[in-house]
Amino acid sequence: MASFTLESSLGGAIGGKTATALERAFGMTTVGDLLAHYPRRYARRGELTPISSLPVGEPVTIVAEVRRVNERRMRNRNGSLLEVVISDGNGELSLTFFNQAWRVRDLRPGRRGIFAGKVGEYRGAKQLAHPDYELFEDEETARLQAEAEANLPIPIYPATSAVASWQLQKIMALVLDGLGDVPEPLPDDLRVRHGLLDARAAIEHIHRPASFGQIEPARQTLRVQEAFVLQVALLQQRQFVRALSATRRVAGDLLERFDAALPFPRTPDQVSVGDDIARDLQGDWPMNRLVQGEVGSGKTLVALRAMLQVAQDGGQSALIAPTEVLAAQHVRSIARMLGPQLAPELMPTLLTGQLPAAERRKAALRAASGQARIVVGTHALLSESTTFADLGLVVVDEQHRFGVEQRESLRAKGSSPHALVLTATPIPRTVAMTVFGDLDVSTIRTMPAGRAGIETFVAPLAERPGWFGRVWERIAEEVGAGRQAFVVCAAIDAEARAVDDTADEPAGDATGEAGRTRWGVVQVADLLSRHPSFESIRVEILHGKMPSDEKDAVMQAFARGDIDVLVATTVVEVGVDVPNASTMAILEADRFGVSQLHQLRGRVGRGGVPGLCLLVTEAPLGTPARDRVEAVASTLDGFALAEVDLELRGEGDVLGDAQSGARSSLRLLRVVKDADIISEARVAAEQVLADDPALLRHPGLSAALERSVGMAERAALAKN
Repeated sequence: MASFTLESSLGGAIGGKTATALERAFGMTTVGDLLAHYPRRYARRGELTPISSLPVGEPVTIVAEVRRVNERRMRNRNGSLLEVVISDGNGELSLTFFNQAWRVRDLRPGRRGIFAGKVGEYRGAKQLAHPDYELFEDEETARLQAEAEANLPIPIYPATSAVASWQLQKIMALVLDGLGDVPEPLPDDLRVRHGLLDARAAIEHIHRPASFGQIEPARQTLRVQEAFVLQVALLQQRQFVRALSATRRVAGDLLERFDAALPFPRTPDQVSVGDDIARDLQGDWPMNRLVQGEVGSGKTLVALRAMLQVAQDGGQSALIAPTEVLAAQHVRSIARMLGPQLAPELMPTLLTGQLPAAERRKAALRAASGQARIVVGTHALLSESTTFADLGLVVVDEQHRFGVEQRESLRAKGSSPHALVLTATPIPRTVAMTVFGDLDVSTIRTMPAGRAGIETFVAPLAERPGWFGRVWERIAEEVGAGRQAFVVCAAIDAEARAVDDTADEPAGDATGEAGRTRWGVVQVADLLSRHPSFESIRVEILHGKMPSDEKDAVMQAFARGDIDVLVATTVVEVGVDVPNASTMAILEADRFGVSQLHQLRGRVGRGGVPGLCLLVTEAPLGTPARDRVEAVASTLDGFALAEVDLELRGEGDVLGDAQSGARSSLRLLRVVKDADIISEARVAAEQVLADDPALLRHPGLSAALERSVGMAERAALAKN
């Protein structure tokens, strides 16, 4: 039989038609890509849960037969609902699929298969919403029955409508039968120390375990492999950056004048992080530093002092922000902080896509000529028409909003410029090590004096629907006391529905995750226009689809105090600084992540006025959605919340798909549970690279790097 390697093309191993289907469904092109698609769970018929005793709220796997199928249009929302009744011979269970009528082709009466999902309840009957399933073919039924009797685990793979789990199981078997030797990526001493399998055995045992006891050793081996290969890639990138030469930027009178005019002392963390950056800017290689700190901790001050150091000898800094509202506010705050003496010298300039053509040309000319030594903008900075005379520093605000490609296209406009990445979303230590392992990380924990603090309360409408009215009364009371408020919505527009409206369709997934948005900016503004307590209250709206000048005008009016209540989407999440804003109500708070709720909350309590944050939710107690909201209400410590966020959401969401390549491709490694593995892998990777920088004596590791951190991913890593 033909012998494949992990680098072999899928087409040559399994045929062009099947390979094309796998590439479309999962992006696989090689045998290695396929074999890195691990089972999400394993089933054994003798231990599958009977329908009659399914526990509500728990994930289950059952073998059953399709009995009845019914498709109907939903009355209270758009789309169709497919209801499938299955039975295991002793009980019946409903499966529900929203807007997936095409599944009737698979789920025909008489078909048998394995069904997996979380058990919910609707009108007293148990159901699975959008379950995974693997349907048996006629010949499969007999084979799977024999496997079950032989106590063989049945691997269940992440699948799609085009490629079912059982098809993947067949394809894996075909490829494993023809797979040749697998080079060993791990150093022998690391593998022996942990009692790990060899690479070939690990792949075999995770896809074709002869017993349940073989699965965990295979997973552990592959977890260590993932951690080790990723850490080697990140350390290689750090070596690459340090091999570049950078223009040394030495501080001078610009920074001295700025510091002398500061109306407040810098916090200890601002001083220490500033010292780190100052040393980096005078180093032989480009700075690559991540600064994380709470909302309002002084990251902008730290970045501005770095810009002044670069500007001393005529160098320019470019600050890229995710929204025009934030970019415009950055320019205003930077000009204000520089003061009337320094601002004209550095000429902070705004460059966004929404500027009038004449203003944009003027801004671009200032950047190209070097007249503007600080340029702040959005994605317009990435345009080919935007050039710089001497770009010495790139500052990326809110790094999670940008991919590495965008950051690199900005850095490419200079000659190995220094890079400073800012985030107000605290990053757990293991995530920092895994995702930003090629960056130096600084943390600002201490907050400036004079902050009045924030109190956060949950308004649980599931248990206390009457509290919805109290939210508006509380906001009116704050406005009556001369303060301002935000109301944050998850959408711009949504069909108005009463809070106590009961739909006749089952809920999304019985976890408390909301179905369709109830309250958009439009609906809330309409409600408040008719609310008796808001007759004399000035209410305006703000969202991302408004014209740029209109957004900026609204924000400036709110900052001046000309607007009492701002009803907005998450466009106010970052950078909006209105010290008189005391209150924020976040509607349908369960729709937001932990870190996002914490970020939003940071918009109030910024001055001497105590902050109040009301998290309004209909999510029931005990659901993951409600857990997120309660976690935010329980603490103001963003670093503690970052760890909670990671545990609640999983690293797939936390890492985000904007981080290209290996950084978003963790398969088995879990950055919370596997912190020790990651730390040890880091040490082992440092030792290997110190001893063998080109990996000439580690061909298996080199091959693994090329596979899992291939050319595109390496390019992406090199751009960070």
